[in-house]
Amino acid sequence: MMERIFPDPAVLSGAALEHEVLAAPPENRRSTRPWVSFNFIASIDGAATMDGLSGKLGNAWDLRVFSLMRQTADVVLVGAQTVRAEGYGGELLSKAAQKWRAENWLSEHPPVAIVSGSLNLDPGLEVFTQAPVRPLVLTLASAPQERREALSEVSDVVTVGEDSLDVARLITELSGRGYKNLHSEGGPTLLGSFAAAGRVDELNLTVSPMLVGGSAGRIAHSPGSHATGSHVAGAQAAVASGMTLTRILKAESMLFLRYVRPAT
Repeated sequence: MMERIFPDPAVLSGAALEHEVLAAPPENRRSTRPWVSFNFIASIDGAATMDGLSGKLGNAWDLRVFSLMRQTADVVLVGAQTVRAEGYGGELLSKAAQKWRAENWLSEHPPVAIVSGSLNLDPGLEVFTQAPVRPLVLTLASAPQERREALSEVSDVVTVGEDSLDVARLITELSGRGYKNLHSEGGPTLLGSFAAAGRVDELNLTVSPMLVGGSAGRIAHSPGSHATGSHVAGAQAAVASGMTLTRILKAESMLFLRYVRPAT
């Protein structure tokens, strides 16, 4: 059973849950620029993965909400490491979800946009060979030319920075292709980069009722965040920003939290 705890507590049937998640958020409708949302899961002790995979923290409820969030995306943005670890490939949506998109003036399949500064991606990965629509690879001008040429055979390779990711340029490139709802499914470096640039409009966080321990990382980190000392504290303070909690769903002992950036 899925419950809405906040706002307006209620028990949500399957249809009500679909309406809850698929409805365009009011903050998104009011936005005059591309809307950037992220979806992550973390354990109650802060681990972003278990045995190296985020999927092991979830359950059927998490998978359902995850799939519904993906269903409304104009483009699914994901980091290269997440693609390699989580096994992206083939059709990302069910036939029912594809039908819903067609009925709501969306293409049946949202393209996948993979962020990779080094282009360390095998053109033979299923995300390329089994993609229903041609993927995008978002990279840097400094990426090796031979890898760029190889990946250009199976994707559209787009430069979104010189020696480091330019988040504003990435968003501009995607919005120039008509993508307004940019939905990201990881990983932590991508979220950290967008957070540092102040371009996270929405964060959907599933809190898994598991204690993982070990050395699993957080849901967000920025390149260079391995540094130590007061320099890091200052850098963290510089990019810290508050978000507003707009929804809490609960299924069994799992929580689904939705945060949005306050209007400016």
